[in-house]
Amino acid sequence: MTNENNSAPLAGIRMLDLGRYQAGPRCALMFARMGAEVIKVEALNGDESRENGPRVRGQSAYWVQYNSGKKSLAIDLRTEKGKEVLTRLVKKSDIFLQNFRPGTIDIMGFGYDVLKELNPKIIMINASAYGQYGPHRDKVGFDPIGQAMGGMMSLTGLKGDPPIKTYFPLIDRITSLHATIGALAALWEREISGEGQAIDVSLADTGFTVNEIPLTAYLGNGYVTERATSYGGAENPLGGMYETSDGYVIIAAGNNNIFQRMCDAIDKPEWKTDERFLTRTSRAENGEDINSVLSGWFLERKMKEVVDYLSEYSIPCAPVNNVEQAAQESHLHEREILMEVPDPIAGKIHVAGKMIKFSRTEMVVGSTPTVGQHTEEILKDIAEYSEDEIQEMEDGKVVSRG
Repeated sequence: MTNENNSAPLAGIRMLDLGRYQAGPRCALMFARMGAEVIKVEALNGDESRENGPRVRGQSAYWVQYNSGKKSLAIDLRTEKGKEVLTRLVKKSDIFLQNFRPGTIDIMGFGYDVLKELNPKIIMINASAYGQYGPHRDKVGFDPIGQAMGGMMSLTGLKGDPPIKTYFPLIDRITSLHATIGALAALWEREISGEGQAIDVSLADTGFTVNEIPLTAYLGNGYVTERATSYGGAENPLGGMYETSDGYVIIAAGNNNIFQRMCDAIDKPEWKTDERFLTRTSRAENGEDINSVLSGWFLERKMKEVVDYLSEYSIPCAPVNNVEQAAQESHLHEREILMEVPDPIAGKIHVAGKMIKFSRTEMVVGSTPTVGQHTEEILKDIAEYSEDEIQEMEDGKVVSRG
């Protein structure tokens, strides 16, 4: 197989992306960034998440973060001819990704048993809400179900708050990484066995994994983890959020070595030998004494001043940025976490950039395709259809060239 990005880590790998929304497509985006040829298989009128906001000059900021750098094949898989096209592509691909409700892909005629008959080396990624088996297999769900079921929402926020979910789709993102890691491992194992395999990841599974420590504590001895009473509260002094004169900072100075440095930074050398503060446990027991000093110390200073000053003492700290402040952070741009690329709708737009830095090979950051932009290329070069056959399928509304 060929890929124009020959210096990329996964050059030569081809993925068929039948994913929707976030967990599946984000996994496929990771493969695209590492140089795989990712074919986004979408309906004739495009994936519905192309319409999700917010928008940048008419382009969906949501859509581009999950699908930039992919190729678009617009096809009606409800038709027999459309299924024939996908069958041809399966035979020439390495990975088949889907995140329909369990059983749907089998009804469509592309369950793993069928795929491995067509291509014994194919690796199938199944991402779903609750997994391909289990007590809730047939239920539908999105990111918040993972946050809710695993107990994370009950610990996010402060004591007395209602359950709180994160604004960004934490569960979707981690599930996509589980899928990515699993597929990479399967690719490596295939080099040994010569065979592909199916991978099963779910949002619910991820929801439990992110809450492993409290769950282990409860299952082991019945210990119930509770929320903090405040950010940087008395039970966790020097391990939370503090208000400055123009915003908030977060610090992590809980261990003994960093606590010693914090004492020097705030000119409290006597705290180093104070029996109330000698251990993490004793500091928690006397947290109010620490915070009564710290609260005033932080309020007298500005956010940037605090971060710069404490960093000189090797104390982990960071500003608690709002979106505008985060968008202006030099780290975001110098590390190319978001990168501005040409866009067919917006003119140009920022997309997910180089989240992994390779010393010798490059991540590949591309533009977002229009609906069916690569249909002709894929049908001719990979599926080996003639121009007459492609035209016939287009006339029959089996495919669209955009």
